[in-house]
Amino acid sequence: MTSRFRFGARTAGGAGPVGGGARFGTLPLAAGLLTATVALYMALVAFGNITDFDTNRQFVRHVLAMDTTFKDPDLMWRAITSGPLQDIAYVLIIIWETLAALVLVVAAVAWLRGLRGGSGLGRARRLSTVGLLMVLLLFGAGFIAVGGEWFAMWQSKSWNGLDAAARNFMLAGIVLVVVHLPGTGSTQQE
Repeated sequence: MTSRFRFGARTAGGAGPVGGGARFGTLPLAAGLLTATVALYMALVAFGNITDFDTNRQFVRHVLAMDTTFKDPDLMWRAITSGPLQDIAYVLIIIWETLAALVLVVAAVAWLRGLRGGSGLGRARRLSTVGLLMVLLLFGAGFIAVGGEWFAMWQSKSWNGLDAAARNFMLAGIVLVVVHLPGTGSTQQE
């Protein structure tokens, strides 16, 4: 005997879901929950960087200064040693993290509304895509490409964030794939 769990908006009489609701275990529900997970993660990252500003500020400063790399003269011209420029870079990272978190929170709410009312899944998919691409750009282009290669972060034993950046990049990438699987949201304009 199989039971089908549904959640969604109730009819006027409260007898059951309107439009069939969304069954637990469906792709739209998975996409929504995964989007919410990345939203929570990014919100906590941004919150941590704002409330404990100095910890990751030191990380950004050391990566940009390249002071714990092999100090190859052919690469050291890339180093940014100006404290104000390093701080500007760090503040821009925090702003980007915060905006990505906000977009993903709105996307998670859109998934919830779309699941409850049966429409709006296309909007949820689009918002998730924007937020997840922001995360992918931050960790892929920002930390892996620019930090890892341009500023040679891979050479540092003390200030190497490539493993964490790769994990974050993969998480956002996997969620983006799930969001775009057939059946997760409308492909038509809503």
